[in-house]
Amino acid sequence: MTTSTRLLALLLAAATLQVFAQAYPSKPVRVLIPWPPGGSNDVVGRIVLQKVAESLGQQFVIENRGGATGTIGAEIVAKAAPDGYTIMVHSTSHVGNASMYKKLPYDTLKDFAGIGLLANQPGVLTVHPALPVKSVKEFIALAKSRPGQINYSTSGNGSAPHMAMALFAVMAGVQLVHVPYKGGAPQVTALVSGETQASLATISTVLPHIRSGRLRALAVSSGKRSSALPDLPTIAAAGVPGYEMSPWVAAFAPAGTPKAIIDKLNAEINRALKNPDVVQGLTNQAIDAWSSTPEEFDARLKADYDKYARLIKLTGAAVE
Repeated sequence: MTTSTRLLALLLAAATLQVFAQAYPSKPVRVLIPWPPGGSNDVVGRIVLQKVAESLGQQFVIENRGGATGTIGAEIVAKAAPDGYTIMVHSTSHVGNASMYKKLPYDTLKDFAGIGLLANQPGVLTVHPALPVKSVKEFIALAKSRPGQINYSTSGNGSAPHMAMALFAVMAGVQLVHVPYKGGAPQVTALVSGETQASLATISTVLPHIRSGRLRALAVSSGKRSSALPDLPTIAAAGVPGYEMSPWVAAFAPAGTPKAIIDKLNAEINRALKNPDVVQGLTNQAIDAWSSTPEEFDARLKADYDKYARLIKLTGAAVE
């Protein structure tokens, strides 16, 4: 094959992909959310992708596949055809799972193509009202007086709430008991019922219960105060200097998905994230819109992959 022939073949291939991307999507897109309905991943995915569906004139069908901290749904996406018709909405837990589990049925970095960020979901240290504490310092003092007696719920091993509370325990010098659940909704249900006494849940999943008085909020995990809970201090300011955890929610496709499709989805998602209805919908859930290019997200993904690996080693967190 001559150089000119090769060049022509490459140009034809690029043109074909461009035409394919322009026609995409020509049928409904399957959206795997590897968490149960009602949690922050589910809420973000539905709000943002509903607007993308309206813009593209095609259905984006949400399918919840909870379990094993998102690994069950992620495996389905990793093995799906890389044609843009199966995508995934997942959280920072996705990178944590790579170090949390001894073996996964996929490679976290190699088997997925990052489409882009959707949202930032800081957590809030929350306790059941029966626990006699009203501040982070009081919570730490009580935990130190009752080592191994305070249970905290999370949305699963390796999940963002798990990592956030594990880091808190290490930095605060307390011994807490981890009780994992299959998703954010059951995590919060356990706390509201008194089955567990504390949680560092995403704000959106506990906000209604905080407002109703069924739960007591102590401090937020982010580096600055939350607009949803402006009266609450950060954990760092309230007694654990240097503490900060701000997990994300993002969209992925199977590795090998044409870049033209990745770019098209990214552009549509970023357009949706600027829509006032989407911004308000996320704000109502105490979630901040967070956009990126695929390249920016790829860099963030790799950085957090390494960060979570170090955190899991530091905390000794592992699948029980």
